[in-house]
Amino acid sequence: MIRTFTPRRRGVTTLAVAAAGVCVLFPMLCQAADEQVPLPLKLPEPLFPGTPEDFTLGPNVEPPSLKPRPIPKVPKGTVNLALKKKVTASSTAKAPGSLDRVTDGNKEARDDTLVELKKGLQWVQIDLGAAQKLLYVVVWHIHQETVIYHDVIVQVSNDPDFIEGVTTLYNSDSDNSAGLGIGKNREYIESYEGRLIAAKEAKARYVRLYSQGSTYRDSLNRYTEVEVYGLPAK
Repeated sequence: MIRTFTPRRRGVTTLAVAAAGVCVLFPMLCQAADEQVPLPLKLPEPLFPGTPEDFTLGPNVEPPSLKPRPIPKVPKGTVNLALKKKVTASSTAKAPGSLDRVTDGNKEARDDTLVELKKGLQWVQIDLGAAQKLLYVVVWHIHQETVIYHDVIVQVSNDPDFIEGVTTLYNSDSDNSAGLGIGKNREYIESYEGRLIAAKEAKARYVRLYSQGSTYRDSLNRYTEVEVYGLPAK
């Protein structure tokens, strides 16, 4: 009878045994590291009237879904890092709106929750206070009417001027009219669910969101709320 011999990788085996020992002695540590929970996203009241029959969807517009959006799983301890954080913008918000409404936690479909920016390409920027691991960005422009926003671009960086180290998370600009490159994402109809954008664990301090008008009657750029979910920096 021929006996086969399989060499043991001593270093790997030792590490595996050590890790298993830690989990046996301190099971809560291993459970906490692996525990996944639903994204702690609370949606506003749905006031969306539905898509009018005469509303034309262009080739770059994503058809609205008839099903609720699935809630992704995230590590336990994930929070909205943007809540009450400082907001700046490329243009002055029109009265009576105030930029702090973008991160005040109120995303209900009312005029007194909106921030209005001028026409053309504009942006709002959130300072998270420190570079942190980001998981998802959720943005609500307006969701009380059937509206499509143009050139929605979401970027993150550790540079407040967004010159160096810029990562683009979302870009629906199909013709580079915003000058930030042609995007691979599609435009969409605003809804009470907001737009959920994966941040892919990018580590950044600043979040900047662009838009360039909409199908709304006056083409102003509006924001109701922006949430940035991630793990707080230790």
